[in-house]
Amino acid sequence: MQNIITLKDLREKMPVYARLVQKGQAFIVFKRSHPLFRITPLTDEAWEELIDFTKIKRGGVEIDELLARL
Repeated sequence: MQNIITLKDLREKMPVYARLVQKGQAFIVFKRSHPLFRITPLTDEAWEELIDFTKIKRGGVEIDELLARL
C-alpha cells in the first residue's frame, strides 16, 4: 500500500516528505479527493549523468551562459 498525502500537507511539510522519499518511501498526492501525481525516489537506472558542470567551472555554469552557447 502506498502512502497517501494531500497537496496542502506536502506544501506545508516539504522538507519532511523530501527526507522520507530520500529514504525510499513513495507517496501519492491528492487534491480534493483526486490523485494528482506520485512522488518516488530516483533509482540509478532512472538517472544518467551526462556532464558535471561543476568540473568545468567551480560552482557550476550559469544557465544564461549555457543557453547562449547553444
